[in-house]
Amino acid sequence: MTADLTLLRFTLTPSDTKRLRHLSGTLNTHFVEIESALSVSIKNRGAEFQIAGKNDAAQNARWVLERLYGEAKNPLSLEDVQLTLAEVKSNHLKATATRNKDTPDLHTRQLSLKARTQNQEKYLKAIGQNDITFGIGPAGTGKTYLAVASAVDALERDAVQRIVLVRPAVEAGERLGFLPGDMAQKVDPYLRPLYDALYDLLGFDRTLKYIERQVIEIAPLAYMRGRTLNGAFIILDEAQNTTPEQMKMFLTRVGFGARVVVTGDTTQIDLARGQRSGLIDAETILRAVSGIAFVRFSSADVVRHPVVARIVEAYTRHEKKQASSLTGNPTR
Repeated sequence: MTADLTLLRFTLTPSDTKRLRHLSGTLNTHFVEIESALSVSIKNRGAEFQIAGKNDAAQNARWVLERLYGEAKNPLSLEDVQLTLAEVKSNHLKATATRNKDTPDLHTRQLSLKARTQNQEKYLKAIGQNDITFGIGPAGTGKTYLAVASAVDALERDAVQRIVLVRPAVEAGERLGFLPGDMAQKVDPYLRPLYDALYDLLGFDRTLKYIERQVIEIAPLAYMRGRTLNGAFIILDEAQNTTPEQMKMFLTRVGFGARVVVTGDTTQIDLARGQRSGLIDAETILRAVSGIAFVRFSSADVVRHPVVARIVEAYTRHEKKQASSLTGNPTR
């Protein structure tokens, strides 16, 4: 091996042919995924493994294999492999090894969740410690899902009495009158991601039961005006599509015993041209306000299919290049 390359040899214990089969996947698809993601070569004979690659990559590949082997009592999906790789690629490996005892794990009726990246860990801590938390970043970073999971966890611990999930009803304004059906039917398509998260975390029947009893309320942003929400966990999703006036209106709905999470992606603003996003304004105006936290996510925090992170990175590079050309200062 050259100076910058490493050849790691190790044995996974306890030796278990069933676990090894689950670890490798059909036709070694899981090994192929790890090799592609970390630019390493993996060979094994039973539980004896050999990894070749750059030192950090080889060490990370070993950690991934050992981590997955510990979870391989049951069959592993490709998603399990990709999520574990996301932890490593976000440099969460060291953070996991030295994880603080106050880092929250979320427990709901259907699932238990934990932070997969350092920014997700920071986000969960911020939600637990602040009255209002903003999670800003690209798609696939877990902003909305972790916010809903935090709300469900708080509800099941009786830390709040209800959950209120809010979204701008349509991307370019709240022109619901143009849509067919009654109000519920008009709003429903725009709130589908929130429903999906609730079904995952609570189950279909319990989610519907809570909505029917108004323990969970899902509403368009326009319906928040004039209300004061006490003892509630309130989430504003897709907040980049609020105006500054709407954002101020929403944030001033907070009542006693309430906790608020605001999520959005400032690269996906669908407001009319020239209209400023309330999310961008809020980050500027409220940055120094006590009790309010801002957590920024990046492509390194994407915990979907690896191609999603590459797509986010490509768009980010393109936007930076365009911005530089407009200012006459091209990037090199």
